[in-house]
Amino acid sequence: MRIIPLLVLVAVLAIFNRINAAPPEPLFRVQEIDSNIQIGYGIAVADVDGDGKLDILLADQRSVQWYQNPTWKRHLICENLTERDNVCIAARDLDGDGKAEIAIGAQWNPGETDDPAKSGGVFYLIPQKDRTQPWEAVKLHHEPTVHRMHWVHASSGAWDLIVKPLHGRGNRNNAGDGSRVYAYRKPANPRDSWALALVSDFTHASHNFHPIRWSDSPEHEILTAAKEGVFRFGREGEAWKKSQISDVWTGEIRDGRLPNGGRLLGTIEPMHGGTVSIYTGSKSGDGPWKRQVLDDTLKDGHAVVMGDFLGTGSDQIVAGWRAMNPKGSPGVRLYTPLDPEGLNWRTSQISGDSVAIEDIKSADLDGDGKPDLILAGRQTHNLQILWNQTSSSR
Repeated sequence: MRIIPLLVLVAVLAIFNRINAAPPEPLFRVQEIDSNIQIGYGIAVADVDGDGKLDILLADQRSVQWYQNPTWKRHLICENLTERDNVCIAARDLDGDGKAEIAIGAQWNPGETDDPAKSGGVFYLIPQKDRTQPWEAVKLHHEPTVHRMHWVHASSGAWDLIVKPLHGRGNRNNAGDGSRVYAYRKPANPRDSWALALVSDFTHASHNFHPIRWSDSPEHEILTAAKEGVFRFGREGEAWKKSQISDVWTGEIRDGRLPNGGRLLGTIEPMHGGTVSIYTGSKSGDGPWKRQVLDDTLKDGHAVVMGDFLGTGSDQIVAGWRAMNPKGSPGVRLYTPLDPEGLNWRTSQISGDSVAIEDIKSADLDGDGKPDLILAGRQTHNLQILWNQTSSSR
């Protein structure tokens, strides 16, 4: 009769120990799928050919290409659209046919803020029936120094392309008019004129932004990182309204959840900076946010992603740097919260000199339930997959 209570106690202690155990250390297997890229400005992940598998897309210096899952065969989408570099890419299935629509930003010329003929370009790409063949590029309105773009869901159910320049027109030394961020509404015939709606026109040196869904509404809001700090934008009717989260100059930003369910932001500060910080807030995202520095030793930080890479039921932060200016050793680190409130964190190095990070994206590429990482290296001229081999702690 005494055996049953003892077994219950053992089971309770086992559950307690599992709940309170430290998260597992990350384990990734490296696969290089291209060792001959030029710069690797921007990565996107989407199903290009409609086979149900996520493919990798890359906006490289002079070309845009996709790598077909699972062979990772390279297919050229377009090349040499402008006299200067491509700089960003957005890919998403907009019409529900299982195949991604693609837009790119090009003519990257950050020193030219006056003349849109010499700086910036936005293109919507139309595929042939065989999507492995070159795509048609439709030129859209643009501002100088086009730098980042995302497909963002509107309350109407439409998908808008939001495009953000790095600088405002006529800017000098990160000062002057703010950059004009527009939402582009895709018409039924994408070769027709696209309607524009102004999202923002006051930020400077705004390096990155990120779509979020913090409410029950299906439409996206956005987080923007800029010299002025971090802002959250949401629609009120057709207008965009802002609220400020931080006044610290921020270059990269992503959102996630703490173990206690609270909102979590991960940043690199300032633009191309060396500091990884977090901001913690309420579950709704309202109210004041608390800033905490996790790491101030990066060199030329250039990418942040968030996800549950360790299978803990909450998110971790991945930050990468390219060490171009200031020069040094590039790398990628994963930061793990060790308590429910995110007061204590563990730092794990997961990549080093083999890839100088220009961009990072995360997605479950093999359907095993674990998010993998895709890395594009600038000075190292390579594209890698880090396959997630971590044993789940759950």
